[in-house]
Amino acid sequence: MPSSITCTAVLDVSRTTAEFLARLLQQHRERLGTRNNTRALGPFKQAVLILRWFVDGTRVTQLARDNGVSAPTSYRYLHEGLTVLADHAPDLATALERAVAAGYTHLNLDGTVIRTDRVAAPGPNGTDLWWSGKHKHYGGNVQVISAPDGWPIWISPVRPGREHDTTRAHGLGIPTLTDLGYENTGGGFWHPVKKPRGSEPAEHGKAFNAVIRGVHVVAERANALLKVTFKALRRVSLDPAAIARIARAALVLLQLEHGRTT
Repeated sequence: MPSSITCTAVLDVSRTTAEFLARLLQQHRERLGTRNNTRALGPFKQAVLILRWFVDGTRVTQLARDNGVSAPTSYRYLHEGLTVLADHAPDLATALERAVAAGYTHLNLDGTVIRTDRVAAPGPNGTDLWWSGKHKHYGGNVQVISAPDGWPIWISPVRPGREHDTTRAHGLGIPTLTDLGYENTGGGFWHPVKKPRGSEPAEHGKAFNAVIRGVHVVAERANALLKVTFKALRRVSLDPAAIARIARAALVLLQLEHGRTT
C-alpha cells in the first residue's frame, strides 16, 4: 500500500498577487543573469511555494517534497522571495509622504512581538536577548505604523524582544497616537496620562485618556490583520534577524491583496 496521501488544495491568495510576485522573481533572476531553464522551479511555481509558506504556514520540508526539490533549495527559494518582497515595501519617508497626501490627521503606532523559537543570544545581565519578559516568550519586536482606521502602512526593522517599545520610537512629523509604552519619547506622540501614584487622574485627564484610547484602539487591527492573514507571522522558526524581512514582505502581500497602500 502507498505510504503517503496526495490531495488537492486551494491557496487563499489571488492569482494577481501570485503573478506580481512571479514578476518580481523573474526580474530578480534577470538581474542575476540566471539562464532560462536552469532552475528547478519557474518564477510562478516559486511564487506559489513562497505564498504557501506565508499564508498556510506550510513547513519548508513539505514544500520541498511537493515541488520535488531538496530542502536547502526550498529554503533558498523562500529567502529569495522574502528579499524581493521586503525590498518592495515602503520606507518610512515614503509611508509618511503617502499619509500626508491622503490627508490623514494622525497616525497610530503600536509594537508587536513576533514569536520565535528559542535563540541562544546572551543579553545584559545574562538575560536572553530575544526573551520578552512582557509576553513570556521569545520573539522579535517590530513597530507598526497604521492609518487612522488601523490599516498598516509601515513596519520597522526588528529588535530583540527584551527591548522596550520606547527604545525604537522616533518622532514622525505627524501627530501619532500610542499607548503608555511610548511615554517620554518626545514631541509628536500622544499617549494616555499615567495615573498619579496613590490617586486618580483629574477629570480632564480621564477625559483625555478616554479619547486617546478610544481612537488608538484601532492600532491593534494592523497587527491583527498581519498575523491573522499570514500564519508565518505567528511563529518564526527562521533566524530571528529575518523577522524584519518576513514582516515587511507580509505588508507588501497584504497591500497587494487589498489594493491599498494607505
